[in-house]
Amino acid sequence: MRAVVQRVSWAQVEVEQETVGRIEDGLLVYLGCVAGDTEVEGDKMVQRLSKLRIFEDAEGKTNLDIAKAQGAFLIVSQFTLAADTAGGNRPSLSGALNAPSAAILVGYVQDGLRNLGFSVESGRFGATMRVSSLNRGPATYLLDISPTKPTE
Repeated sequence: MRAVVQRVSWAQVEVEQETVGRIEDGLLVYLGCVAGDTEVEGDKMVQRLSKLRIFEDAEGKTNLDIAKAQGAFLIVSQFTLAADTAGGNRPSLSGALNAPSAAILVGYVQDGLRNLGFSVESGRFGATMRVSSLNRGPATYLLDISPTKPTE
C-alpha cells in the first residue's frame, strides 16, 4: 500500500463539477493499493497516518501529529501509485490490486481513521476526479507499506 501525503491548508475533490470532499487544515492522502495488500496493510497505514508527526509545534518544529494539530483527512484513491516505472516509457499498472478489492481496502482505511475519531472526507473511487489543494510547506511525504508475506 502506498500513500502520497501532503500537509495542506485546504484540499477538495470534485466529480463532474460537484464537490464530493473538502477539508481545511489537514492531510491530503493519495492512496494506492498494490497486489497482495490486505487489511493488515490497511491497519498499518491507518496507524502511520494517524501518528505521522509532520505538523509544526509552537517552536516551528514538526513534532505534532494530525490529532494534536486538529486536522482532517481527505483520502483520494489513486491506483497509479501502484505503477511500475522501472522501464520503458509507459508505466505498467499490472501490480495494482484489482478494483473491487482496492475499493474495499480504501474504505477500510477511511473507516479505520474515522474509528479513531478523525474527520475523513474522500473522493469517489473509480471516478475521474479534479483535486485542488494548497500544500502547506510545501510538505509532501511518501509512505510505502509492503504486503505482508504469508508465513510457511
